[in-house]
Amino acid sequence: MDHITVRHIVEAVSGTLLCGDADTELKHISIDSRSMRGADLFVPLIGEKSDGHRFLVQAMDNGAAAALTSEHEAAPEGFHGALIQVKDTKLALQTIGRCLRARLSIPLVGITGSVGKTTTREMVAAALSAKYKTFKTPANHNSQIGVPLTISEISENDEIGVLELGMSEPGEMAVIAEIAAVDSAVMTNIGVTHIENLGSRENILKEKLHIQDGMKAGGILFVNGDNDMLSTVHAKAGCHTVRYGLGADNDYRAEDLSYPDGFPSFTMVHGEVRVPVKLTVMGEHNVMNALAALAVADAYGVPLADAAEKLLEFGGFKNRQQIYHKNGYTIVDDTYNASPDSITSNLHALFDYPGNGRRIAVLADVLELGKDSGKLHEGIGQFIIEEQNKGRRLDYLFTVGKEAAHISDYVKAHSDIPVFSAESKDEVMKELETKLQKEDWVLVKGSRGMKMDEVVKRLIKE
Repeated sequence: MDHITVRHIVEAVSGTLLCGDADTELKHISIDSRSMRGADLFVPLIGEKSDGHRFLVQAMDNGAAAALTSEHEAAPEGFHGALIQVKDTKLALQTIGRCLRARLSIPLVGITGSVGKTTTREMVAAALSAKYKTFKTPANHNSQIGVPLTISEISENDEIGVLELGMSEPGEMAVIAEIAAVDSAVMTNIGVTHIENLGSRENILKEKLHIQDGMKAGGILFVNGDNDMLSTVHAKAGCHTVRYGLGADNDYRAEDLSYPDGFPSFTMVHGEVRVPVKLTVMGEHNVMNALAALAVADAYGVPLADAAEKLLEFGGFKNRQQIYHKNGYTIVDDTYNASPDSITSNLHALFDYPGNGRRIAVLADVLELGKDSGKLHEGIGQFIIEEQNKGRRLDYLFTVGKEAAHISDYVKAHSDIPVFSAESKDEVMKELETKLQKEDWVLVKGSRGMKMDEVVKRLIKE
């Protein structure tokens, strides 16, 4: 935050200053009493297991300059600094986010979708950085709480921002979109992530489209034209639709796609413009992410050749197709999270990896799929068989968990691919370690709650 005082916060939230100096300058907002950077506004949130109001004094001792409260009529003993009384601290945080957004003059690009949001965010930011000082969402601050925090970190030196906007329940995107008020938006795909809460892909699409709620006339909606749910979607009235993908009818498309060293190489085509692109992240899904990034960059006046050069510098990040070469084999760590769509995308990439080594997949449960979980996991197995019929064979399949067993059951019933399935990571690891050979490529993936990163750590130990 720049040039924000306690007085500004009091006015924004219609609060009451219980104590402290109204002219105190604030630089950051924090919801963690243990983590202050100096001149922080501490926002205590009430959760299922903890109430941040218990830590007001701790926050001040750790460097906060002010705090909100919905549970005090006066400063508690030991409190020092400014204390602002509000009705609801979460709603107050969102109000602050809206006010800070209104002060910004730079354009903001929103990124949403069932999968690929974070990687697309990173690629879009990389492409835009060829011309602009670009701000991007830190970590995974993409929620009703995370987005206001993100906006508070945009400085007066930034020239454009890329915000990741996530949702897991009905009504959430509408709240977030109102806060962010993006100037343009990217929709990566519509899959089945959070379908347990939303009921259907149609409902997921309906909710995701709320990303446009705060978009002004003339805004642009960038959509994956190859996705079955997005191919016919149009931007709201007064805004424009731009499609990207591999299909010939997309506004930005990839031609001459190949994987000479396991990494995608293609020509980006837009009208008469043709730009060679090379990536250092694997998989066709990253070609789609790159096309989205190039489309956004072009819309904001970044020379496409410069944007493509910046994409070449993007090498991925922790737990998202992170590659380790250890003990003679290669581990692909994509354990940050999972959905059926992201698993099939990663399997597709696995078949394109270079070398003559065997292809091994270690797959765990995808969580939060609701009543159709078994069917959706079985669909992953079906994908493996379909790829086998195309000559793209998986050499070993290991699954962890009750739901992932549907994958292994389908594969066993329809092929001779060796399969090992267990509910325990330890059981799978013991079996896997007996099978590994030099030059093997091993993909490890599952929902974050399955803690498959522990498998990776064991595999790459010295």
